[in-house]
Amino acid sequence: MLTQTAIRSATVLPSTRPLHAPRPVAAAAASESRSLAQHMQLMGAAMAFARNAEIFGENEPADYLYKLISGTVRTYKILSDGRRQIGGFYLPGDVFGLELGDEHTQSAEAMTDAKVLVIKRSALTGLAGRDATVARDLYTLTARELRRAQDRLVLLIKSAQERVASFLLEMAERAPHGDAIELPMSRQDIADYLGLTIETVSRTFTALEGLAAINVPTSRHIVLRNREALSRMNG
Repeated sequence: MLTQTAIRSATVLPSTRPLHAPRPVAAAAASESRSLAQHMQLMGAAMAFARNAEIFGENEPADYLYKLISGTVRTYKILSDGRRQIGGFYLPGDVFGLELGDEHTQSAEAMTDAKVLVIKRSALTGLAGRDATVARDLYTLTARELRRAQDRLVLLIKSAQERVASFLLEMAERAPHGDAIELPMSRQDIADYLGLTIETVSRTFTALEGLAAINVPTSRHIVLRNREALSRMNG
């Protein structure tokens, strides 16, 4: 599905500003004092995507940026042998769809029902050329995404136990409840993110529970019992 088709077919929430709506004079006058997040809120349109709906596809024009309002999103590639490689998981507040080139290098789809703020990329980059605050925030955002990609490359050369420990620590840092994590993704999603089989992921969770590093009340609910031990495993 092309990005433009996805935007047309997604549900636009009625209380949001259209993508190309004119900005009020007062808003334009105050733009110098606004952060990138505030500008995105003003310039974007909120859209609803159903679970497993594609938001954009690999090799489609990267004309928009996306900020997740609610729900969860995954980015992924389908490899030549048919395997799926998940590039990242995005939680509310995260921005995704950032690209150095003009096309998306991965696809993105909603893992759950999701609401996404869609912002025209050219509008943001044009604004960054005029507003130093926006330029700095956009640079920080891009650098953070690049760091995530670099960290993931390092992750993929680690052992299975190190990969799972690193993943759990990452999710705990991003979760609102500290050591108690509600995973929005399946074990297959985790396996495709970590470059492991689902059987290896399940065995590793069991092993970590046996070491008293975690508790697994359910497949989606994980409690970190010993962060220090997980950090040592993570290297």
